[in-house]
Amino acid sequence: MMCSNLNMPLMKVLVMALVMACALPTQAQDESRFVRSVALPSGQTVVVAEGDLEARSIGSFSVRLYEAAAPADATTFFVDGLICARDGTLEQVILADVQGDTQPEILVLARSAGSGSYQAAYAFAIVLTDDRPQLKLVGQLEGMPATEDAVQALRQSLTVQ
Repeated sequence: MMCSNLNMPLMKVLVMALVMACALPTQAQDESRFVRSVALPSGQTVVVAEGDLEARSIGSFSVRLYEAAAPADATTFFVDGLICARDGTLEQVILADVQGDTQPEILVLARSAGSGSYQAAYAFAIVLTDDRPQLKLVGQLEGMPATEDAVQALRQSLTVQ
């Protein structure tokens, strides 16, 4: 006994769907991955992103600095970058002067996945080395209570040093 004839257009659709399914990457990019771009007063751009293909609650994050450029080229001309470990989910990137030098630092704020929802805050400054801008981690606080003002805590920790 022969199988019944399968409609040819339907067969083509099924074969195409199978081919497309096999072509998908084995590990898809998480749509909720934290990636933020921030324009600096200097015209430069900073991009902060959780590590590729990492868990949201632990891993790494990158801070990348790009030359001042027109909006269409804001992330074209890479200048410097840092990769840092994180224990928590990135929540926010803000600019605030925490060193008291009237220059805003780049603050990356994270929150732990545990029951305490503890905060972490990282402060990055742009420093000139041989007339070349470079990112520098100037302050880091981890394990802060969930309700603490992270910006104020960084300010206090940096003025004590």
